[in-house]
Amino acid sequence: MFRAIQLFAGSTLLASACVVQAFPTQQVVPGGLVILPLASQEEHRPMAYYAGARVTVVPEGDSWVALVGIPLDTEPSLQQLKINLGGVQQTISFEVQPKHYRTQYLRIKDNNKVEPDDDSSERIVQEMALQKRLTKQYTGEVLSTEFIRPVAGRDSGRFGLRRILNGQQRQPHSGMDIAAATGTPVKVVAPGRVIYTGNLFFSGNVVYVDHGGGLISMYAHLNQIKVKNGEVLGQGDYLGAVGSTGRATGSHLHWSVYLNGTAINPALFL
Repeated sequence: MFRAIQLFAGSTLLASACVVQAFPTQQVVPGGLVILPLASQEEHRPMAYYAGARVTVVPEGDSWVALVGIPLDTEPSLQQLKINLGGVQQTISFEVQPKHYRTQYLRIKDNNKVEPDDDSSERIVQEMALQKRLTKQYTGEVLSTEFIRPVAGRDSGRFGLRRILNGQQRQPHSGMDIAAATGTPVKVVAPGRVIYTGNLFFSGNVVYVDHGGGLISMYAHLNQIKVKNGEVLGQGDYLGAVGSTGRATGSHLHWSVYLNGTAINPALFL
């Protein structure tokens, strides 16, 4: 049996776990993240799971804490994190609060990027399976939770926007768009290892970087890719250049961040 421990977003215990400069900002909403203290660092590192996926666990102060990504389609409700601490199984409860995301209307010149033909649809299915595998990776420990901005520019598309493309509703925006001139260098936001480079139907030229412990970043619509699979990068290393490949209305970087396989608001890491 799991022993239930209930923690709410406004509690003093949760707030105290967030007062670290290098940590992301907590927003317990769909598309956000919750920071949950698990145990003293005198204990072995706990293992934690949310919705069946392993969760990032990092040291903070003298405690182990979990960084839990909340999927965009989560309804406001009481959620549970399952943890294994020294062979003892427990649950921690947290309450997801409602959040309204704006709607954005866009016009795409290539209608096949909005209503894909049969060949494109088959490619998309294969690529979605690939992206799911990439974002669910959990290797080693988190190298750093202190991120830098990947490129200078204007925020042109916020995370979570409900998108209407050529008059048709499509999936909400899963990252942050930063408008910049074609060729502007793109930097990796934190130390990590390149786990994929290639060209995808919607994302265009893309790079995925594994920062360890279930924390993944993705950089899309690149004009050029300057790194290779398996390459180890330091924070601030250049990985490519801004472009407009894939489904894009203009030159910009699409930047996504994933925790426990879930796309969350990248702005929470800045």
